Amino acid sequence: MTDYRGPATIDGITVEVHLSARFEPIEGQCRWAGRAAPNEALTRKQRSGQNAQLAIGQNAAEIKLSEPDPWGRVRISGQGHPPWPAAPGD
Repeated sequence: MTDYRGPATIDGITVEVHLSARFEPIEGQCRWAGRAAPNEALTRKQRSGQNAQLAIGQNAAEIKLSEPDPWGRVRISGQGHPPWPAAPGD
């Protein structure tokens, strides 16, 4: 699978993200995760404990937001087909 680094929208909050995906053969599905650049509104959203919607272009997926790291980057995780375009040859 591929990685994605670039702009995304999480519940209307525009952020820069770095995400990567991997196929889990035992589960038979793709899992993907990464981090969003520090953003106060996103940190407040994460603290609410609710799932969120991540959009990259016209593609969207439900995500889970986890605790920020020491640099303020919020962890993002999702499953299923990643919401970013595949790289040529993937």
